[in-house]
Amino acid sequence: MRVRDADPRDWPSIWPFMRDIAAAGETFSWDRDISEQRARQRWFPAPPGRTVVAVDGGTVLGTAVSGPNHEGPAGHVATASFMVDPAHAGRGVGRALGQHVLDRARADGFRAMQFNAVVETNTRAVALWRSLGMEIVATLPQAFRHPEHGYVGLHVMYQLL
Repeated sequence: MRVRDADPRDWPSIWPFMRDIAAAGETFSWDRDISEQRARQRWFPAPPGRTVVAVDGGTVLGTAVSGPNHEGPAGHVATASFMVDPAHAGRGVGRALGQHVLDRARADGFRAMQFNAVVETNTRAVALWRSLGMEIVATLPQAFRHPEHGYVGLHVMYQLL
């Protein structure tokens, strides 16, 4: 597996699992019926935003988008979002994407990484991000409406780079 910059030609491989993850409403704070056009706009931002994919041969296993979390005086803090195709879960795809994004943020001169909305019931993601050095700095109570668990917290996770 390798992580590389995404190309617009990767979109047909990304959209099916992205659509399913958003529609499930368990881990991502997007409208469950987000349109393909809106999802693509959000996932392929203009620079300095970056989109990457984890691939094995010609198969896209997962993807991440990153860039500044804010502008101006807070522009030195990066943020990122991740989606791994559930068909490829448990293969280290999330870890590879996470490590790549953190390394790239350091190389790009960011001083910190902030994840704005990690659903507290997404325990695999929380454990992964902690293992990569992210800390939970706040939990927004009942900020996410989970289809099975009802209102649950959203963690804000942070790491100085």
